[in-house]
Amino acid sequence: MNSKKLLAIFTCIIIAVVATYLGGLQKIVGAPMLGLLIGMIIVNFIPSLDDDFKAGTSFAGKKFLNLGIVLTGATLNFTQVLGYGAKAMPLLLLNMGIAFLVASFVGKKLGLTSNTSTLVASGTSICGGTAIATTASIIKAKESEIAYAMAAIFLFDILAALMYPYLAGALNLTVNQFGFLAGAAINDTSSVVASEATYSLLNGIESNLAITIKLARTTLLILIVVIFTILTVRQESKSGNSKEKVSMGQAIVKSFPKFIIVFLVMAVLNTLGLFNGIDGASSFFSKASKFFISTALAGVGFKIKFKELLTKGLKPVILGGFAWFAVATFTLIFINVFAGYIG
Repeated sequence: MNSKKLLAIFTCIIIAVVATYLGGLQKIVGAPMLGLLIGMIIVNFIPSLDDDFKAGTSFAGKKFLNLGIVLTGATLNFTQVLGYGAKAMPLLLLNMGIAFLVASFVGKKLGLTSNTSTLVASGTSICGGTAIATTASIIKAKESEIAYAMAAIFLFDILAALMYPYLAGALNLTVNQFGFLAGAAINDTSSVVASEATYSLLNGIESNLAITIKLARTTLLILIVVIFTILTVRQESKSGNSKEKVSMGQAIVKSFPKFIIVFLVMAVLNTLGLFNGIDGASSFFSKASKFFISTALAGVGFKIKFKELLTKGLKPVILGGFAWFAVATFTLIFINVFAGYIG
């Protein structure tokens, strides 16, 4: 690895440090999205980048992303699905189906690639940037598709985080109804935390229901991984790229991303409580995962020019708006129709 590639990787790391600092100053925009934006801003003020530097940013975008996702596994606890997490699961699964149906239909009408529609849907229905990054690694999405999908959900995520606490008051939602709305219809975890904090402040209460539902929602990443691994294997099988005849099960095992296996192992270990005896382990895994994902998204940001974002990226943003509106609308209908179930 030459000096220019190393410089690019180091630059992405520095951007992640800055993004982490800026993310700590406020609770609405998370460090990963800030890393993407800073990378985009820098590349748009640099006349050109040589191939070695670009290769370094691509390396950061792939390798650090995998590491960040693995560490995210150590923050998941399957027992969090119990209680209100389990109670919200029907809504979360329905929202996921709606997001993918809307994204697929509208994406085709807009002439977008199936990869872009898939990434927007996964980001909207699961957990924003982490879901997009995880899904992208399985469907082999291009870096430009990843960046456009990130931008597509970013604007509406911020809008939801700022709007929902006040919307809840205007609609006279109960504490539990707001928890379901914020937990099921805001993408990024930091945005959910920010929205719930604002709601608690406005109403003089303490509530963590939204973040509980959001964490249960994050576990659906595993379902997304399994589904798209199977779909990818089938697609590659139909294309006839491989002459080797293997069973579907063997093909899935062979194609299943290895770092996702480590991700699952980390989640299981955390669920079993193996990290509980280590002081600060939970905080470390949470911060480290966000830092490495921020580093990766900084590398992705170097691939996007503002001119392209306003042209090629405009349709993905429109798609993100449709998917966000569909999920938000269905969530509001659900929490009103099943108010007694929610409590």
